[in-house]
Amino acid sequence: MYKFFNKFSRDYLKQKGQGMVEYALILAFVVGIAAFLVGNGGIGEAIQTTFQNVTNTLNTANNNANQQGN
Repeated sequence: MYKFFNKFSRDYLKQKGQGMVEYALILAFVVGIAAFLVGNGGIGEAIQTTFQNVTNTLNTANNNANQQGN
């Protein structure tokens, strides 16, 4: 019984450790891709431009509504 328990626990812990390493590698890969995209300014600038466009559109709509109300 001891041999069975020892083998089972050793194999289980080995698989569990392997899974943790795989998750860590995937996480590192995703973080690396995100850092690359943000660092090059491509996605960061695109997000900033989108928010600026939305702000400009809302300001224009607000100004038009105020002028029509006067």
